Amino acid sequence: MQIFDRKLKKYFPNYILQSLLATIALTIILYFINIFTNTAIVASLGATTFIIFAMPKYETAQPRRVIGGHISGIIVGILCFYLYSHIQNENNFFLSYEMFKILIPAISVGLAIFTMVITNTEHPPAAGTALGITIQGWSYSTILVIISTILLLSLFKYLLKTWLKDLV
Repeated sequence: MQIFDRKLKKYFPNYILQSLLATIALTIILYFINIFTNTAIVASLGATTFIIFAMPKYETAQPRRVIGGHISGIIVGILCFYLYSHIQNENNFFLSYEMFKILIPAISVGLAIFTMVITNTEHPPAAGTALGITIQGWSYSTILVIISTILLLSLFKYLLKTWLKDLV
């Protein structure tokens, strides 16, 4: 069993360069955009950054999937958030409130997966976007931050495509 990737020796400069580029790109984005209010969304955007900079040729790193996946996650997250909020205010005879606190966020992930698969916009971190919005809520500024970040990451990927190699 190998500890280090077999491609490490061949692509070592790319490992360093692409990790630095990802750090720089996200630093620029985080400097101008305050997204620290929703940790689930921050985590999903961090995972998107990993996919774009470590796996740039993979299908899930393509702009259609990055942008479309997160938009699906946003839409599903908002719908599930309202369902989640509505159920908190209702008495339900079938399931307890505690069960709904678990069920609705889980449904948001499943529904985000379904939506991405049927629209051919599969991007795994976008399920985290749906989950974060469902649990922590949303605002127009949150949506603007997500869309701005995914557009900027897609732009960075496009501008740097000649230097990026698949490291995974």
